[in-house]
Amino acid sequence: MENTTLFENLTTLDFLSNRSEIARPSTTEILLRFEPYSVYIDRIVSPIWYIIGLFGNPISAKIWLGKESRKKSSAIYLGLLAIVHMFQLIIHFVFVELTYTWDIPTNNKPVLCETLNVLSIIPQYLAPLLVLGFTVERYIAVCHPFKKETFCTVRRAIIVIACLTALSVGFACVQADLWTYYPKYKECFSKNENQKFQTIWTASTEIMFFLVVPLCVLMFNILVIREIKRITSHGPAVTAGGSQTSTVTLLSVSFYFICTLLPASVVYAIQNEMPNGKMENLLSLERIESDPVWLSFFTYIAVRKVVEEICLSNSACYFFIYYITGKYYRQQVNSFLMIDKCCRKFSDKDSTLSSEKTKYSLVSTNGNGMHATQI
Repeated sequence: MENTTLFENLTTLDFLSNRSEIARPSTTEILLRFEPYSVYIDRIVSPIWYIIGLFGNPISAKIWLGKESRKKSSAIYLGLLAIVHMFQLIIHFVFVELTYTWDIPTNNKPVLCETLNVLSIIPQYLAPLLVLGFTVERYIAVCHPFKKETFCTVRRAIIVIACLTALSVGFACVQADLWTYYPKYKECFSKNENQKFQTIWTASTEIMFFLVVPLCVLMFNILVIREIKRITSHGPAVTAGGSQTSTVTLLSVSFYFICTLLPASVVYAIQNEMPNGKMENLLSLERIESDPVWLSFFTYIAVRKVVEEICLSNSACYFFIYYITGKYYRQQVNSFLMIDKCCRKFSDKDSTLSSEKTKYSLVSTNGNGMHATQI
């Protein structure tokens, strides 16, 4: 969803070829002039997600793929999801943040143009599929517990993940044929001869990965919740197919995924419906300023940037969900970060001070005050 710029995908190569000697302002220059908040949001909020994600995702991967955790098939999905999210944040920084937020192009080189477009889209395709994978598995475990031993195994999870990865890479590789580097303009553009195919392909894949998949996840979650409600309505019980803790964790991840991805899908879907100003006005900041249609379009861009940042949090904040809802995960994090050791140290210090205080009592002497007297 973020492998195109705001204006390059609107500007045809034929249009630029007739004006090759004119220096066109960059996307960052245009936004800083007419909608600076969209750039400031990127520059302030994105680094926060990078820090959180590059701290939490490696810890999540280590815990879920650890010796004890990986005995459960759902942990395999969560472990790989953490790796995918870490990779996505790195690519987002290199490809999107530097190029379009800080105006430091990283894709204006041969090979890099096609490669970065492919690499940036792989995690965007794979992450939703992994969420769908463990959601379906949880549905089977809860709603069809007798089939759990057949379908919810580590071996089957690895096979499914391998297939989903191959599917994501296959779909993403199409981007290499849609984009190319043009030495004449020293920029990475979509191929002019593939414009019609690119429009159809982009619309189809975005509907599939960013609309249909989240809706399927939502549907399976509703079925799981209904089954849990039916089971627990007869009295307290552990959910069939697993502990309540793991079920709550997976449901929380799924719903957070839906809440952050669906709004982004809607915002991107309406982009093609937004009116664009005259293309030739993009050649000059002064001409853009006199075009009310472009100025209106920038308001949409500001809204889109906010939604993009909410969507990006999906790659960074699962650490908090795991920590809040998962007892085992919380214990492992506390142990890894030595939080328990620090807490015990302070607890021992408090108990020592408390025992020292018990050696003394306060007694009154003729109303002249209180004096500490050793017992």
